[in-house]
Amino acid sequence: MVELKLLGIGILTWMIFLPVVGMIVLMLIPKSAEKFAKYISVAFTSFLLILSVLMLMKYDTSKAGVNSIDGFQFVEKTTWIDVPAYLWDGSIHIDYFLGVDGISFPMLLLTALISLIGAIASFSVKKNERGYHIMYLFLVTGMIGAFVTLDFFLFFVFWEIMLLPMYFLIGIWGGERREYAAIKFFLYTLFGSAFILLVMIGLYFSSRDPQTGFHTFNMLTLMDQKAIIPDSVFGFLNPNLRLLGFAALFIGFAIKVPVFPFHTWLPDAHV
Repeated sequence: MVELKLLGIGILTWMIFLPVVGMIVLMLIPKSAEKFAKYISVAFTSFLLILSVLMLMKYDTSKAGVNSIDGFQFVEKTTWIDVPAYLWDGSIHIDYFLGVDGISFPMLLLTALISLIGAIASFSVKKNERGYHIMYLFLVTGMIGAFVTLDFFLFFVFWEIMLLPMYFLIGIWGGERREYAAIKFFLYTLFGSAFILLVMIGLYFSSRDPQTGFHTFNMLTLMDQKAIIPDSVFGFLNPNLRLLGFAALFIGFAIKVPVFPFHTWLPDAHV
């Protein structure tokens, strides 16, 4: 399994939280130095691109990934939340679980590149530059996190993190109809999030990690039919209910991507 650490910290963690460090730096600079905010944003997104290129140099193209942990690279896994549960068997067990494969790594590389291009393109922003770039780096954190997480709950957290900075970036620095576009974006994507959240909870309680015996958000385990709990109270063993769950997930992601005919928020948001 390919691993890469800097100062004892996994490179994917660096990729996720380096923009957060940039946000903190921007928050600490005085008002008089606000004109340097754009350069700080470019510097931190440049670091991201450098790290992604470093990963590319170490990447093993012979590994397939997809549904086996042995095929993922730069894997980081540790327990994040482990709370005893009193209303059901087992516990609430959520991992900080990261990794990339041949599908997610190209997206990570492209995200790092586009983040730098976006930071440079933002030089035209003159209103509250520091606030803009704080929100921009926050958005970058959410995007990168969504591409590298292998825990469904953690994925959902990063996916939803993107809502907040996007709302403000559109609503404050957008075009003439920015308030309308921001609210429309927020409502549409929030509606999509509800579908994803419901299915995510259903999958959690209708599956169990064969190794630990706990309910799990591990996306690789959730792909394994052996992880499904027979006669689960959520009934996800029933093929019809699993198809319904797939349909709900499809609608949720179709809104967020977006896919026709759920795309009507996109033109307003991009303008």
